[in-house]
Amino acid sequence: MKQIITIFLAFLVSISFAQEKKVWTLLECVNHALENNISVKQGENNILSNEQDVIASKSQFLPSVSGNLGHSLSIGTRELFPGQFVDRTDNSTSVTIGASHTIFNGFRLTNLYKQSQLNLETNQLELSRIKDDISLNVANAYLNVLFNIENLEIAQAQFDFTKKQLNQVKNLVEAGVQPQANIFDAEANLSSDAQNLTVAKNNYDLAILTLTQLLQLPLEGFEVEVVNIDTPSAELMYNDARPIVNNALENRYEVKVAEKNIENATLGIDISKSGFLPSVTFNYGFGSNAFFTNLTDTEDPFFEQLNNQKGHRFSLNVGIPIFSQNRNKTNVAKAKIQTENAKLGLAQTKLSVEANVQRAFTDAKAAFKAYQAAKVNLEAQRFAFDNAQERYNIGALNSFDLEQIRFRFLNAQSSLVNSKYDFVFKTKVLDFYMGKEIKF
Repeated sequence: MKQIITIFLAFLVSISFAQEKKVWTLLECVNHALENNISVKQGENNILSNEQDVIASKSQFLPSVSGNLGHSLSIGTRELFPGQFVDRTDNSTSVTIGASHTIFNGFRLTNLYKQSQLNLETNQLELSRIKDDISLNVANAYLNVLFNIENLEIAQAQFDFTKKQLNQVKNLVEAGVQPQANIFDAEANLSSDAQNLTVAKNNYDLAILTLTQLLQLPLEGFEVEVVNIDTPSAELMYNDARPIVNNALENRYEVKVAEKNIENATLGIDISKSGFLPSVTFNYGFGSNAFFTNLTDTEDPFFEQLNNQKGHRFSLNVGIPIFSQNRNKTNVAKAKIQTENAKLGLAQTKLSVEANVQRAFTDAKAAFKAYQAAKVNLEAQRFAFDNAQERYNIGALNSFDLEQIRFRFLNAQSSLVNSKYDFVFKTKVLDFYMGKEIKF
């Protein structure tokens, strides 16, 4: 039994460890963010609320039906005839049911229904825009993790190399080829690389923390799938920004939201104008009543009275607005102003989208040039470092000069990694504006 319990506990621990060590792909990160982000949930709730508004506005075309059941009791002394008072108790019961239907109210109900549908469509577009922004932010954070992983690998490799070089220097010193001071220089280099390794680890931890906070996940045990980012090439670049701008202006959700806002504001003008038009309402009522008093006992039974006194009531009301204290006039004027603001909002949105695309295109071109320059520089610094190391090994170069060349080589490596990921992300931003799926 003890062995069974031990095996069972070990199995649970292994499952827990496996769950904690789940490796997240970019797609899983994006999907998790879209499913759990608070802004997304709020947007979904807004859509649910808008759907209820559509149902409510559509129901306004139906008649309203209400019923009423009332009973009144009157007790006290009353004067039946001049000078003749009696103690009288009256009981009166009434039962009614009525219906009211708006036949015409200046197309207000029709426009309110259209407006509720527009609000639903607008919030659906706004939710799509929020999801797009979240997807881009998650991709950026994920790419930043990959960038720091590669930087960490470079720092680790350099630390291992310097550690190995320290052992070589010690052997050369023991053999009498190099002076004792070179050991101190090599140890100082190792300490510097250890510090760089620590910084790289911290940067990686911060990148992981940023991503987990964006996903609202615990930091413990969180890992991402390491994706090998291919060497960037000019094929990833777009030759012209104009097609990207045109596609963004036609398909970006923020532009569509601004267009819907104009439609909504235009409907607001029609709704305000309905206040100048007459309204027609039809009413129908059916009811009966029963009455009892203590002064006589000749009343018919309760239900017989209700049956004998039932009746129908029909009414048609026409309301004609004459003067509303300028309320209708000011409502129309304000609605027109809101429409003009909505048009300005669309123009501003288009300008912002175009500016963002042009900036992203320019940044991507600059990032690609920086990557090409960093690649050439790295090859030159690698050749210089290899040559300096050979000269150092034969005693033709001192440790200070070697460290300066090594430092430039390290900077060239970091610069290449940084420019590579910078260019890749800039091209993903352009893909984003082209409506393409973000993937590495």
